[in-house]
Order: sequence, then structure tokens, then C-alpha cells
Amino acid sequence: MPVLELREVTKVFPGVIANDRVSMTLERGEIVALLGENGAGKSTLMNVVYGLLSPDHGEILLDGEPTKIRSPRQAIDHGIGMVHQHFMLVEPLTVTENIVLGREPGRFGIIDFSDARAKVAALSKRYGLKIDPDARIMDLSVGMQQRVEILKALYQGAGVLILDEPTAVLTPQEVRELFAVVKSLVAEGLSVVFITHKLEEVMAVADRIIVMRGGAVVGETRPSETDAVGLARMMVGRDVVLSVEKGAATCGDTVLDVVDLQVKDDRGLDAVAGVTFNVCGGEIVAIAGVSGNGQSELIDAIVGLRAPSAGSIALKGADITHASARASIEAGVSHIPEDRHRRGLVLEFDLAENLVLGDHRSAPYASHGFMKPRVVAEMARTRIADYDIRTPSEKVLASSMSGGNQQKVVVAREIGRDPELLVAAQPTRGLDVGAIEFVHKQILAAREAGKGVLLISLELEEVLSLADRILVMYEGRIVREFVGGEADAETLGYHMTGGGGSKLDEGAQTEAAGQAPSEGEVVR
Repeated sequence: MPVLELREVTKVFPGVIANDRVSMTLERGEIVALLGENGAGKSTLMNVVYGLLSPDHGEILLDGEPTKIRSPRQAIDHGIGMVHQHFMLVEPLTVTENIVLGREPGRFGIIDFSDARAKVAALSKRYGLKIDPDARIMDLSVGMQQRVEILKALYQGAGVLILDEPTAVLTPQEVRELFAVVKSLVAEGLSVVFITHKLEEVMAVADRIIVMRGGAVVGETRPSETDAVGLARMMVGRDVVLSVEKGAATCGDTVLDVVDLQVKDDRGLDAVAGVTFNVCGGEIVAIAGVSGNGQSELIDAIVGLRAPSAGSIALKGADITHASARASIEAGVSHIPEDRHRRGLVLEFDLAENLVLGDHRSAPYASHGFMKPRVVAEMARTRIADYDIRTPSEKVLASSMSGGNQQKVVVAREIGRDPELLVAAQPTRGLDVGAIEFVHKQILAAREAGKGVLLISLELEEVLSLADRILVMYEGRIVREFVGGEADAETLGYHMTGGGGSKLDEGAQTEAAGQAPSEGEVVR
């Protein structure tokens, strides 16, 4: 008997059928991968199971019994836990305090912290999730924070664990550790639903694969019965080119020149500590690093969102060190931000308005201070079609769109601006294979057109596929540089976590300043 069964589950939003009579089962001790492109309905379906959404039709069965789940609290009471893509942790609190939050042991309103710590330690030991119960969340790596989320679900008694895009911000080593944890949980009798659009992860961890497209289940298979090409075809409904094909870079004039840049974080601490590098026209330079090592502050400084404390930034020879964000755009810098909600979109605006942000004061979209709605709408419809943005209309609010489609809006706007420098931070975060293929083609087209591209990505396969040069950033410094094709994910992951030390040797500093190494040479 399945531990979880969905029968004909349907969920409708205005103008969109998010889930169309979806049926599926999950057996005890099984890992089921829920695979699909953006807008396929994966997260919506699991949000129904977790009680965040109510189904319009269909039923949910737990151990064969029809069950109404109207809230996450009821889902937890029924043994269902969910780890969201964006963690729900309170950063100033300790690991123990986060795990027991809402279910603190004690009597008469007094929390027994000693008991809580002992329970967390015992749970951690039982499932092999080694973590310091007294560590504060803000001091933990992203991989460790994810362990806390999993432990929290286990502490609450989860027998079914839903993982929503769990590897989005992890290094290859952390991904392997996560997979080992998931398999150990399954060996203990837990059942796992793994929401993802990453084909290689599905092949590595899943017992069974359910593929969704357009809100419906279009196929079910097992890793032993298929391959990445077959899964991609099932997901998208057509053949997809999974590898990036690009010619050798033709390096033109210097587009971006960063010299001894120092940038402080929000706490006034040095986040970028004397970084020097350049990007020339016709090349893609990628910065690889674990989240929190100064990449965000570096990007902010380059695009005019944060003032450097020292050093200089030049765009095609013009000083933009202290340029505002608007001046940066006008100078020819486009920015795909890593957080589309905070920096990429105005969620209360419609799609057309978001597609013209930054250019809304300029021709052809405005005249004498007034926007031209017809021109904006026409442009929006063109970009919706070109970028395969799934929406019934350009008048749909950005807040009502799926995360993947929101990302496509940002990418369409920034690449469509035809910049001199494209700063692309996590440009394919949350995108499916079809959309990733398209975005990669657009980035390569910018490179071929002689534009400079600065790519910041946590997806190491993306970095390795697209980059002509790779700079590894650790603790605010560029610690290694590799020529594209000379590194692999393991090597990058090693240096990203400080394995190679925190200082560039003399040869690496020379390369970071823009002097390419001789053919076949690489800094190790």
C-alpha cells in the first residue's frame, strides 16, 4: 500500500490549470523524482500535499486513507515534511532553537534547552547528519543550513519528506553529501519526493521518475530504463541540445577593468578584499564560489548598487566606480540579479511593465516623460514569444507567475537591452532544460557579438560549459584562475571551499589581471 497517493488532483489559478488531474503514488522507502520544466506544476502539486494550497478536485490518501490537508501544520501532524528551495530558518538563532521552534520541549511554558539539545544531537547522530547543535544559522554554510531544515522535518516526525529543488545552491561535494543523506533516510524507512529539473541528479538518486508537462503527468520511468536525452525530450516535448557548443573566444578591447577593488558588506566588514581582473569584448569570464564569499558585493559594486571602499571600475575606459545604478545602465551595463524578487522585478507590476524597467524613461518606450502603452505592450508580446514566457497575457502580474517564468522576464529584459557588458548572476536559476538551452544561446550570442559577459553562477556545469576563463573566489579574494576547458567540477569545488589556500600565487595574479596563460597552462 502506498504511503502517499494522489488521485486526479486538480488545481486551477485564474487563466491557468496548474495541475490537471494528476495521479501518482509514493511507496514507503522510495525516492520519487518529480521532474518537469518551469510551470509544469511540480511545486504546486507538492504545495497541495503540504497544505499550502487546497485542491479544486481530487483526493489525497495517506496509507490508503483519504485525508484532507488544509495547512502545513496538518501536513506535519500527518507526517509530511517539506524543505523549500528558500530556507525557512531564523539566522540569529542556534541550530537547536531552529529545529525545535514551535515544538519546544518543556513544561509550564518554560523551555528545557538541555532536553532540546540532547534530542537534536540524538537525531543528528541517528541519521548521520553531523552538525553542531549550538552553532548559529548565520555562521553555517548553505549545505549545513539544508541539513538543519531536514533535521527540523525529522524532529517534527516526518515519514514523507518533500525536497523542493534541494541542490540549487550547493557545491558538487555538498550535492554528493545530500544524496548520501537522502539515501540513508530512505534506508531508515522514510519516503522522499525530490522536485527538480536537473537530469543528472534524477539519474543519480531516484528510484522512480515522474515527468510533468503543462500541469499533467506525461510519463513515468526509472533511471535504468532511460537517459538524460530521453528525459529531456519527455520534459520539453522535443529534442534538446544538452551540451554547449562554442568556438574559441576572440578577445577584443577591454570592456570591464576592475583594479584592486574593495567592498564592504552590510555590516561594514570587508567582503571584497582587493580584487583585480578584466573582461574583454567577445569573452565570457565566470566567477565561481560558494555563496557568501563576496560575489554579491562584487556584483553590486560593478552595477552601481554598492559604493566600493577602494579601487576602481572602468567600462570601456570610462570610470564608473561611483556610478549609480541608472548611470550604470545608461553606460551600457545590463544586470541579471541573483535575487529576482529583490532586484529583478516589481512583483506588483504587470509583465509588460517589468519588461521595460530601466528603459521606461527612454525612447521608444516613452516620450516627454510619458510611457507609450502600445509600444510597451508590443515589445512585451514579442519578448514573451521569443523567451517562451508562459503567461496568458502581458497584463498578468509578475507576482502570479512561476519562479521560472519570472526569471525569464528578467533575462529577456536584460539581454534585450543589447548592453556592452552583461553581468549575469545565476541567469538560469530555477529554469528547466529547454529554457536553459535558450538562455545559454543568448549569452553566447552576446559573446559572439563582441560583448563582454561576466557570469556568476553556483551551477558549476554552467560555468564549465560557458566560460572562457574561470575565476575562483574565496573569502573575498580571487584565489585561482583557470582557462576554460582546463578545470572540472571537482577541482573548482575544491578551491571554492578553500582547499587550495586563500592567496593567489604570483602567476595566478598575473592571469587575473588579464594576461592569459600560455596554451595548456593552468594554475593549480
